[in-house]
Amino acid sequence: MNSISPNLNIMIKAAEKASKILIRDFGELEKLQVSSKGPSDFVTNSDKKVEKILIEELTKSRNKFSIISEEIGEVKNSDKDNYWIIDPIDGTSNFLHGIPHFAISIALKSNKEIVSGLVFDPIKNEMFYGEKNNGAYFNNQRIRVSKKKNLDECLFATGGKNEILNSLNVRKTGSAALDMAYVGAGRYDGYFQKNLNIWDIAAGIIIVNEAGGKINDINYSSNEVIKILAGSNSVYDKMIENLNNF
Repeated sequence: MNSISPNLNIMIKAAEKASKILIRDFGELEKLQVSSKGPSDFVTNSDKKVEKILIEELTKSRNKFSIISEEIGEVKNSDKDNYWIIDPIDGTSNFLHGIPHFAISIALKSNKEIVSGLVFDPIKNEMFYGEKNNGAYFNNQRIRVSKKKNLDECLFATGGKNEILNSLNVRKTGSAALDMAYVGAGRYDGYFQKNLNIWDIAAGIIIVNEAGGKINDINYSSNEVIKILAGSNSVYDKMIENLNNF
């Protein structure tokens, strides 16, 4: 096991605690799928419960850090140099439809750069994390981006409603956080998407960077809509060449 910072340790414990709610609620969803009320209110409630636990756990010993979270927005505390960036359920639509592909995403932004991040898929019990200058890991094993060079052998991910005609082999799985984590782990060779928020990809950014990947320049302000291009060094430029007018 590699040594991790106290901050990352807090993030891991928070994600593990909050995931218990998520797993339980996901199990309940199957019963709700057939009810006339429908599950969307239930999912909103799950989002808020998970966010509440994450914030409680993260602020126990770091109560001065500021927060950016999908549900509550931006909370400026006395320490404005350090921000927890939280997405309680990334892949809400999957969660809503009973599809087991979603994640808790937590990152720490310090002095305008992401210094640590984790993406935890509670259903598959897969945790991806990375820290500045300390590498990227999947369930405690070091990960690196893919080494493939031939585009025909590569698999890329995207999301949203962007109908891009290209010759890339592409998947849309509905979770930006997991898409980024999968690039870091070499499962995907690259990922591109428009109209994202910082909490969708903050954790993924450090994971890809520390796994040796490449990412476009991103503004880390909380209210900026983001376009992301992430990939391994060997195919990043080729991927962009294939994304005409992206």
